[in-house]
Amino acid sequence: MGEGIFVVGILVEDRANRGPEVQNVLTRFGSKILSRNGIPDPTRSRGIITVTMQSERADSEKFTAELQKIDGVLARGIRLGDALN
Repeated sequence: MGEGIFVVGILVEDRANRGPEVQNVLTRFGSKILSRNGIPDPTRSRGIITVTMQSERADSEKFTAELQKIDGVLARGIRLGDALN
C-alpha cells in the first residue's frame, strides 16, 4: 500500500507545559505534514490541533503514538484515502 492522506486530531491539556513536547513531535514529522491548524483557547488551559499529513500508514501511526506518549495529550487519526502523486 502506498502513501495515504491522514488527519490527526490532537487535544493538549495544560498546553503551556505540554506545548513544547508536542511541537518537538510536530517538527520531527514536519516533512510529512501538509497542514496544521491550532486553536488555542485563552480562557482554558488546553489546545486543539488538527494535522493533515501525507505518509505511509506506519509513519502516521508512529506520529500518533509519539504524541500519545506525552502525558496530557490525546491523539487520534483517520485515513481519508490514497495520496495522489
